[in-house]
Amino acid sequence: MLNAGIVCEYNPFHTGHLEHINATRGKLGEDTGIVCVMSGNFTQRGEPAILDKHSRAEMAVRCGANLVLELPAPWATASAERFAYGAVGILRDSGIVNYISFGSECGDVEKLNRVAKAVASEEALKLISENLEKGISYARARQLAAEKLIGDTSSILEDPNNILGIEYIKAIYKLEADIRPMTVKRVGAGHDGEISGNSAPASKLRELIYAGGEYSAYMPEGAAEVLHKAIDDGRCPVDMDAFKELAIFKLRTMKKWEFSKLPDSGEGLWMRVMRLGRICKSYEELISQVKTKRYALSRIRRIVLAALLGVTAEDQRGRPPYIRVLAFDGRGRGMIKEMKSVSSLPIITKPASGRKLGHRAKHIFELEALCTDIYSLMHRDVEKRFGGQEWRTGPVVMI
Repeated sequence: MLNAGIVCEYNPFHTGHLEHINATRGKLGEDTGIVCVMSGNFTQRGEPAILDKHSRAEMAVRCGANLVLELPAPWATASAERFAYGAVGILRDSGIVNYISFGSECGDVEKLNRVAKAVASEEALKLISENLEKGISYARARQLAAEKLIGDTSSILEDPNNILGIEYIKAIYKLEADIRPMTVKRVGAGHDGEISGNSAPASKLRELIYAGGEYSAYMPEGAAEVLHKAIDDGRCPVDMDAFKELAIFKLRTMKKWEFSKLPDSGEGLWMRVMRLGRICKSYEELISQVKTKRYALSRIRRIVLAALLGVTAEDQRGRPPYIRVLAFDGRGRGMIKEMKSVSSLPIITKPASGRKLGHRAKHIFELEALCTDIYSLMHRDVEKRFGGQEWRTGPVVMI
């Protein structure tokens, strides 16, 4: 039987995610296993997830996934390229995944493949470098390089899910992974679009939840039940004001050498963050002051988040050194057994195993534990803010 990998955040899980899982099985066969690689408590947009990772993993398994693996924080909070590389690395190193399935605006995997090969070429890298020297953003530099190499097809790079799909394909080539890419065309609400029918993008769904609005119409029943319980328990939504105050506090207490080690902060950007981080009155003021035409908001948010979490450029090197299980069902149990027999990486099902890992893997796991400690301080119920939760929470089992 085939297994398909899906890279996700499920922040939170909504009807579009369910449609993606169903469409993947529709293309590959209803007996296809679904292996999700999901971000932990912090996301690629540079913010905390609205709901903790084990609850989001439970949503996924309740709604059709068989196994949910964690993308550790250094990769989950990185640029699209490193995010994709880390996630595809886990799928490759699991040894059990045949396909990677992702949503895209264009819905044409061959077209995405052509663009991926073009932007990964030596000629493209040279053009991108030349464009960056002119002081423009990386996204614009890449777009200009693609326009020169492939003409109108480069317009694919204007859409966020296309971009991620291209990065997954690039990672497959770079890792020489025996995984085939496939894509499901996105329909309904766009990435940051508006609510349409029973379809709501994750950003709008989060807005509804924060406003105390009705969200269940835009989520599968199983996912909505998990979310409702978390809200009742005071674990959701996380307190964004607490996050912002923690971030500013951390920036004001960091040493110069700590700023210099932040990821994706070259070209003097870390010095700009350091200077403004010490004088700005709020998180919003900091982000707006650091932003320029060259530096996108998402990049700045990720740098500030890395500072808060203690993630360095070195932490993002290579690919994840272990595979952590967050949730599974009956079939997923068999997948875990198979992974343990074929993977060269440690497969962690009991958090205590993190203490027995090798040097680099142990460092990443302990960093993840720190991320969870920081995340717990954002729970609205003070009783849920205790430390050490990473070491006490095992996978969600749905059998």
